[in-house]
Amino acid sequence: MARILLVEDESDLAENLSRYLKGQNHVTEVVATADDASFRLSSYEYDVIILDIGLPDDTGLSVLRKYRASGGQTPVIFLTGRSEIEEKEEGLDCGADDYVTKPYDIRELSARVRAILRRPKLTRDPVIVVGDLELDTKYVRARLRGKDLELAPIEYSLLEFFARHPDEHFTAQTLMDRVWSAESESSTDVVRVHITRLRKKLQADSQQQVIGTVRGLGYYLDSKALN
Repeated sequence: MARILLVEDESDLAENLSRYLKGQNHVTEVVATADDASFRLSSYEYDVIILDIGLPDDTGLSVLRKYRASGGQTPVIFLTGRSEIEEKEEGLDCGADDYVTKPYDIRELSARVRAILRRPKLTRDPVIVVGDLELDTKYVRARLRGKDLELAPIEYSLLEFFARHPDEHFTAQTLMDRVWSAESESSTDVVRVHITRLRKKLQADSQQQVIGTVRGLGYYLDSKALN
């Protein structure tokens, strides 16, 4: 199982590819803009990135350049609707590992994903630590004060997002935009419900509120409550 970020603004293509990859037992997150892609890449770790070159707000090549310049090492397969060798060369020179030309056979793209996953991975620390909170992003596990937390997938994603941005404030709308997949139809009310559940699990052994709220600013992970 791999964690895959799919950056594709054509909703039908994104939905079909995401469904197929999920059928291959991969965890797939979908975004449709360069801005959302860059934010996710700065906030989460992925095993493979599938990146469309033509995006509504910027090019996939620009996203890739910025990601590699920031030290990002995750393998990237870029999707292009053009057959010109110059664009393919530019993508590979920017740091892409492979490319597929549209229209593509979904089975071929899946095979290329598998080929990339068979490569030896670069060593990097997959653990995020904030005080007594520890998240293993490779195995999707969370521990608080030495005890395992039993979290639903979306609760873990919320907690990982907060842990990567301790003491920063986020509104429910921002959390929905940044944590939930672009294909999700969730509302901010659903975000609030999941935060309430996550709070209860984090406070099971403590009177301190780990996820705080500031009126007008939003929710935040209180690093002081974890020390």
